[in-house]
Amino acid sequence: MSVVIRPSTDADLPAITAIYAWNVLNGLGTFEEVPPDQAEMGRRRAAFLDRGLPYLVAELDGQVLGYCYAGPFRLRAAYRFTVEDSVYVSPEAVGKGVGKALLTALIASCEALGLRQMCAVIGDSGNEASIGLHASLGFEKQGVFPSMGHKFGRWVDLVWMQRSLNGGGDTPPDAPGMQLSGV
Repeated sequence: MSVVIRPSTDADLPAITAIYAWNVLNGLGTFEEVPPDQAEMGRRRAAFLDRGLPYLVAELDGQVLGYCYAGPFRLRAAYRFTVEDSVYVSPEAVGKGVGKALLTALIASCEALGLRQMCAVIGDSGNEASIGLHASLGFEKQGVFPSMGHKFGRWVDLVWMQRSLNGGGDTPPDAPGMQLSGV
């Protein structure tokens, strides 16, 4: 499978919306319980792009199989060098390397921006696929917060993982960081 990773476009919004809806209704990678419509997904995407952050898709033969983005970890100025990743793939792409290709490209994009830390907030401590994906790309588990959400009739943990970018906290930043104003 030769997947192309590229920046998302407005034309990708129907596929992005459908992929996210499937994940909302069938998975614990997000704690949303009602899938947002395409207009809301477009608004969310625009908010990340307006900050200069990457929002990527994985495409094979013209079909979007997954997407990922980096968002602000928190909206305080001191966090301007830290992002949180999100990766979602379509059900037919699960286990085929699409998530790894997306996250690899996302890490490279964030390093090119001069960012210093990337974290993953993974729903469900039993989510071996996402935990394994992140670990395979250098993320380290920083903690588990038990019973943080309630979805599908059960309590669900959050797993926090972190990966340094561009040397992490070993040296002062050499870029201005991401734009956090206007929130």
